[in-house]
This record gives sequence, structure tokens and C-alpha cells, in this order.
Amino acid sequence: MEFAYSPRLSELKQRAADLTSKIMNYEDECEANNGLTPEALAAIREDVLASGLQAINHPVEWGGAGLSILEQVVVQDELGKLTNALWDTVWRPANCLRAATPEQREKYLLPGIQGRCRDAVAITEADAGSDPSGIATTAVPDGKGYRINGEKWFVTVGDVADFLIVLANVQPAGAPTLFLIDRDTPGVSVKRTPRYTHTFVYEHPEFLFEDVYVGADAVLGGIGQGYELTRDWFTEERLMIGARTIGAAERALELATDWARGRVQGGEALINRQLIQGMLADSVVDITTNRAFTHQVAWEFDQGADRKLLHARAATVKLAASEASNRVVDRAQQIFGGRGYMRDYPVERLWRELRVDRIWEGTSEIQRLVIANEITKRGLSGLLTFRPEA
Repeated sequence: MEFAYSPRLSELKQRAADLTSKIMNYEDECEANNGLTPEALAAIREDVLASGLQAINHPVEWGGAGLSILEQVVVQDELGKLTNALWDTVWRPANCLRAATPEQREKYLLPGIQGRCRDAVAITEADAGSDPSGIATTAVPDGKGYRINGEKWFVTVGDVADFLIVLANVQPAGAPTLFLIDRDTPGVSVKRTPRYTHTFVYEHPEFLFEDVYVGADAVLGGIGQGYELTRDWFTEERLMIGARTIGAAERALELATDWARGRVQGGEALINRQLIQGMLADSVVDITTNRAFTHQVAWEFDQGADRKLLHARAATVKLAASEASNRVVDRAQQIFGGRGYMRDYPVERLWRELRVDRIWEGTSEIQRLVIANEITKRGLSGLLTFRPEA
């Protein structure tokens, strides 16, 4: 059993830290302007390409970085330290695009890997959030293609996306299916772009699909494969959320520790006050235990563990890490006092931004249900023990 970073992992971690440091220079601008200019985004794109960390979840032969799951987690841990969700400027085309046909790959995935276009996943609806089986968007066969009608909410990166990955029920059987739809296809429109608690570098618009016609070649992965592809995407993304939130928590703790060392109240530095020391100690426990577990489950992914078990393991990571990081950032904000409530302090932005990690890609309550379902169907052993060596 080896707990040290290999030279490869250490190099990746440093490379990700260097890229994070460069992108961090855009945080204040992004917060002040609710986003970045095209010029700033273009400069970040060049930094990403120079780092070699573009599309870390796709193969080298397609132009991606081709990282293992554990390697991806190490990179995401560093990128998670960025506020304003600037980690999302380091693009990772949706995992489900691996199911693309050669023609679809040429048109959508390869340009996406190169950072020349962006995808946005459109699954959630007004009445279908945690349960995607409740979606009402339909795809009706029409000649050689389909007519798609419906509405999608919370389409992250939808404001700059060149194409959308849309979950719809193919009629008459209602087979859940993913479709690749160009953003400028007639009938596709933005209904509205809501404001959210966080300041995200991109937006999360609501989209309308009104008699949107697509050919049969728009189907991604086959008719009826929508849930499977979506579940696989959720499984890996929940692990990445765990990694990013722990990176964010580490930055918040470092900021709070530095502040506590220099802030004197009542003739004593805050860091010498036992109540403050308790907050710092609890935060160390939250970060270290969750980072170790996140790395462990990422390693299990790479070892080819059972996919159903990994679904529950990833849910455990997301639940534990997202809730722990929220505790850490809340303590950090408390240590900063009034300054921790000012938006020009990174700790305040981290506090706002981490709240959504207990909601998107499955709420904390849904993660608990996934874990409980694993217990009910297959018992506790897979959740509580180390995977035996093959």
C-alpha cells in the first residue's frame, strides 16, 4: 500500500498549481464584472494549452491530456482553489461524448478538446431535478430525424456553448436519449438567464426547444441510452466535485490561518485563542480525511472496480467532501469576521460558491439514497472495506 505521490503525480500537481496561480489573477475582474472579457478568456485558453491540461478526461490520441481518474482528481484538487468557478475555464468536454460516432467526434469532440468550442449538458427541467426520469422534453420521429420540444433549466456554460447535449424522451415509447444540438439550430432559444448566489465565470441559462428539428445523426450513444450515459457522467463528476471542494477548503483554511496569525484582538493574535484553534483543527480534520478518501476512490476507479459499487463510492465522496468543505469555509469566514462577508475577499466568494456543491450533480439527500440503496442491495462490505488486490 503506497500513500506517497509518484513523480508523475507530483509533477501534475505542480503543473496544475502553476496554472491555478495564473488564472487566479483574473478573480477580482471576474467578480467585479460578473464574468470575463473574450480577451481574458482567450488568454486563459492559451495558458491552459501551454500547461497541457486541456481535456484531461479524454485520450491523448484525440488531443486530450489522457489522465487517469486519480490524476484528474489531483489536478481538480488544485483548480478547486479558484474562486468564481474559474476552474471551469480549464475545459473538460462531457464524458458522455466518448460515445460519439467518428463523425460526431470530428464535428463536436475534437474541437471541444482543442478549446475551440464548448458543450453544455441540458438535463434538468422545472419539474425534473434529482429524478431525471421525470423529464418532459420529447423527441418525436419526423421523417429521417426528430422534432424536439421542451425546456431545460440550469444549463451551465449555456451562455457560451456552441452545442448542447440534451436529454429527451423519444416517442412513442419514451426512451431516454441524448441528442447533440447546435446552439444556433432554429427553435433553440434562451428563455431567461437567472441570477444565482455565486458569481460564476459562465452563466446557467434556461433553454426552450420549440419544434427543433435534428437528423438521426444527432443521437448520442443510441436510442434509450440517455440514463446510462448520464449516470456514468454523474459518477465521475461527483468524484471531481469532491476533489475541487477539498482544494477550495484548503485555500480557505490557509487564508484563515494567515489572517488569524496577523489579526490582534485584545492584545493577542487570534491564532492563540483556543476557540479559533479549535476551528482550525476541525478544518484540518475535514480536509485531510476527505482528501485521502477521494484519492482512494479515484484509485479504485483506475483499478476497474465494479461500476455499480463505484456509483455509491463516488456518492460517498461527494456527500462527505462537499459538506466538509462547507463547514471549513464557514469557519474561515467566521475567523475573518466582517471582512469575511466582503466580496473582495476570496474567503467570502468560496463561501458562496461551495454552497451549490451540496445541490448540483445530485443533492446531499440523493447521495444518501444512493449509498443506502447500495447497502440494501449488496450490503456494507463494498462501502466499508478496502478493495482486495486482484
